[in-house]
Amino acid sequence: MAAIKHRRTALERVQKFISDTYFTDCNLRGRLFGDRCPLASLSYFQTPRRIPYEEAVVQEFGPAQVGESFGPTWETCWFKVELSIPPAWAGREVHFIWESDGEGMVWRDAQPVQGLTKEGEKTSYILTRSLKESEPHSLTLYVELACNGLFGAGKGSMIAPPDPDRRVTLSKAELVVFNRDVYELLVDLEILLDMAQLLGEENQRSFQALYAANQMVNVCDVTDPSTFPAARDLAAAIFSQRNGESQHTIHAMGHCHIDSGGVSERFQLHEEFVLGNNCDGAVPVPAAWLWPYEETIRKCARSWVTVVDLMEHNPELTFACSQAQQFEWVRRSYPGLYARIQDFVAKGQFIPVGGTWVEMFWLPDTFGYSAQLPQLMRGCGIQRFLTQKLSWNLVNSFPHHTFFWEGIDGSQVLTHFPPGDSYGMHGRLEEVLKTVKNNKDKGRVNHSAFLFGFGDGGGGPTQKMLDRMKRMSDTDGLPRVQISTPDQLFSVLEKESSQLCTWVGELFLELHNGTYTTQAQIKKGNRECERILHDVEVLSTLAVVQDKEFQYPAGQLQQLWRLLLLNQFHDVLPGSCIQLVVEDALQYYTALVTVPSMGYALVQEPLVPPQPVKVYKGEDGFITMENGVISVCVDTMGHLISLQLMDSERESIANGCANQFALFDDVPLYWDAWDVMDYHLETRKPVTTVLKPLEVILAGGLRGSVRFSLKVGKSSTLTQEIILDAMCPYLRFQTQVEWKEAHKFLKVEFPVTVRSTNATYEIQFGHLQRPTHWNTSWDWARFEVWAHKWLDLSEHGFGVALLNNCKYGASVHKNILSLSL
Repeated sequence: MAAIKHRRTALERVQKFISDTYFTDCNLRGRLFGDRCPLASLSYFQTPRRIPYEEAVVQEFGPAQVGESFGPTWETCWFKVELSIPPAWAGREVHFIWESDGEGMVWRDAQPVQGLTKEGEKTSYILTRSLKESEPHSLTLYVELACNGLFGAGKGSMIAPPDPDRRVTLSKAELVVFNRDVYELLVDLEILLDMAQLLGEENQRSFQALYAANQMVNVCDVTDPSTFPAARDLAAAIFSQRNGESQHTIHAMGHCHIDSGGVSERFQLHEEFVLGNNCDGAVPVPAAWLWPYEETIRKCARSWVTVVDLMEHNPELTFACSQAQQFEWVRRSYPGLYARIQDFVAKGQFIPVGGTWVEMFWLPDTFGYSAQLPQLMRGCGIQRFLTQKLSWNLVNSFPHHTFFWEGIDGSQVLTHFPPGDSYGMHGRLEEVLKTVKNNKDKGRVNHSAFLFGFGDGGGGPTQKMLDRMKRMSDTDGLPRVQISTPDQLFSVLEKESSQLCTWVGELFLELHNGTYTTQAQIKKGNRECERILHDVEVLSTLAVVQDKEFQYPAGQLQQLWRLLLLNQFHDVLPGSCIQLVVEDALQYYTALVTVPSMGYALVQEPLVPPQPVKVYKGEDGFITMENGVISVCVDTMGHLISLQLMDSERESIANGCANQFALFDDVPLYWDAWDVMDYHLETRKPVTTVLKPLEVILAGGLRGSVRFSLKVGKSSTLTQEIILDAMCPYLRFQTQVEWKEAHKFLKVEFPVTVRSTNATYEIQFGHLQRPTHWNTSWDWARFEVWAHKWLDLSEHGFGVALLNNCKYGASVHKNILSLSL
């Protein structure tokens, strides 16, 4: 009988029918699981180490109970799970349910078979899809449980320092009958309900979906599975109505961004490189973000074993992995899993992307992109680039999702930002519609990427994500959703590229500017290691030229570069990682730079240089140093009050006060280690408290130098030596800060007598210009930028450059060069 339907009541009726909160005693959701059975036995042992399966299973296990808590943070518990499936469950799908606050891995027959993470919606392992009499009804599994969550163990918030005493609770461990027909109906109704809600009252398909869902509730008797096929037929009638040819096509790819990078084989490799031995046998020790280095390997295994299991039952599934280092970790630690991955790589389902060791050209989560990258990519034969991070821009919305990106030498690469602005989609209709609505290149291209799977802490795709998208593959009123590959997506974008726009220069992220400066020792270690490895490469090349028998140490250098690249992962080098990761990273840098001397030679220095350094101290305490090239005058607080080229006598210092240290408040909106906000500039306080006034350290000749000390903030001290060498065209500053402040930001400023609308900054293998004014929102959003070894402000015939050996945060506004310390 036809009846008048009120939209709200019809919507809420369907919602309650599939709710996991309301009316579960009589709704469809409450029938998802059938009979339940407790475990035959559960026992465990705990260890502070991450040990292999072979070592774990021979330990002495003690009794464990559901409801118990285990820990503390970073410990590992191995559970021995003995199961006995009731014979009455013959023909039924049987799941092992495991719910805990930690990250788990199921082992069966000495192989990893399933990741278990409640936060990643993976709380069951399918024992059998249809229990046969011939199958074993009694078996033993092992669950390896990490006493940390998907995002570590932050105390109070995700990005807070880890709580060392956190414990994880085992809330459920049992066998259940899984009703697959109920599950399929639930997914049908979820998609129809989303269509009804999200397509809107003005859309005919919204009401068609709502009325179909309402009729399904009428038809379906939750106590009688024989009524389910009729209900499913109603859903199929909606899903089988096809789209027109002009509909936007979404290319869905499985994805599992795992925040990783850091130190692998660090101490063994260092020693073996020095001795010239082979490096292949070292034990990998990876890095991370909110978890210790070693945990990343297990995250890779937990995520990827789930992916390959999904591929075995969903041959259409594709999965993109962008970090070659992660393949190496799995190869060494999980050879059985690696062999399965190789099979799916050969089938074209498990797809390595990116073209680099850690992350570069498939780069969803890095904090901005150098204008030099297109040249690097084209030089490597790579013509495609993917990211989405610029969707995080705080000020300006980036104008494109698909475009050509042009680098500093004119090289171009086809670039795509998934319009859904995420690399962790869940296959929901809301995300699919957002992907189409957000697309800023409508009319230019009709295809876009959709990366689905739990990410950051790992996890990857789930069966439910796939099943949602299967129902949206070609349904009238919805975008087409097809499981695809990176090559398929970019190939069709290339065919549609004639109308695409071009973006020239860097892709600057208007957020996370603080990462250019956070964890200064990591920045210093990175720069030193880059310099050392570069110099070793150069010297080795010269040695080959001089001695044909010299063997270029390519293998050892490759391993050392890989170690350095690991710590260039986007949460290690930026400093946005937990303290455990910082400490290990610094140990690695120390090991890498501690290389023994290869010999020495005496250099005979002239007693007196042609133009020695002269040092004068005035009655006012000011000190002047000259070397025939430049002349500098320093006041008692260490300020440069004058800096001149002696042949021109042109003054470089404006207002008689350069080398001015300034302290700013640093309280961001949320991302503490990541961000410094524009409003910090309103809190500037010059550092003015002198602890030790200016004094002469070296009185001239080959070198002149002066030194002073300042108090910074409440508890910190700064000591600086200003050095002028004979015949040297620049002034050097050796600065040491004992930093004890919290939520403060220290900079040093150099106002100069130069006027230019642009300043020049060094970047990798080149340089670029940025405006010195704030005319537009794009200009002032760059209030804090990154640079490598120098920044320069010049006008015709004259300029001043500020160089550094370990800093990356900088800015030039008007005539003030500023370096973040």
